[in-house]
Amino acid sequence: MKLDHEDLNRLIEKISTSDIQEFSLEGEDFKLEIKRNLFDQNQFNNHNLISNTSFEKQKIVNSKSINDTIPLVNEPEAPQAAPPGRSDLTEITSPMVGTFYRAAAPGEEPFVEVGNNVKIGQTICILEAMKLMNEIESEFNAEIVEILVENGTPVEFGQVLMRVKQS
Repeated sequence: MKLDHEDLNRLIEKISTSDIQEFSLEGEDFKLEIKRNLFDQNQFNNHNLISNTSFEKQKIVNSKSINDTIPLVNEPEAPQAAPPGRSDLTEITSPMVGTFYRAAAPGEEPFVEVGNNVKIGQTICILEAMKLMNEIESEFNAEIVEILVENGTPVEFGQVLMRVKQS
């Protein structure tokens, strides 16, 4: 079995939104192990998963689709609702489960601040998922009106990260 980056991302997303606690997958050139501890959501202040992942080999190549070998899992619960916003604002939501970062590295300037104008394709934050740093880019020209997530905070798929006013 071989995987490409897209297949791996789909697999990680399905596992991260399920109640699977341990998962192992081996191919010719890789071994993937995911071990998670799921905690009571209320007990841990809505941070309901901690992931430990180890890759023994990182060479991943594609030959077979994940959908051919991995059964579908339960749909995720609805993400935490953001405080109500103005109707003239557009919400930027998290495309994955991960950790939200406002800057490229600790001590560096944030990508955006409230009041900044952003352009299409401009990086507005980073989401770390499975030790991969994913730059999230603006999909439109807009002004940042609200940043709803603290730096270094875990986020869920679909959670509102920012609200912007499109220009």
